[in-house]
Amino acid sequence: MKANIIIEKDRDGYYAFCPEMKGCHTQGDSFEEVLKNIKEAIELYLETLSLEEKEYCLNREILTTSLEVNVV
Repeated sequence: MKANIIIEKDRDGYYAFCPEMKGCHTQGDSFEEVLKNIKEAIELYLETLSLEEKEYCLNREILTTSLEVNVV
């Protein structure tokens, strides 16, 4: 199954979280490290859930996009 993740980069490295799983987040110095860390965090998080909760978390569709805005 697949989980949605969001990764943000700043001057200190990378931050990742899974929007469906409250509190499931991690960080890393590189993109590869943060991917490895969020996968592990998700797997550990899922171990705490019932089968019904797992199916709910992993069957949600989250859409992201960019939007241009005017800055004054």
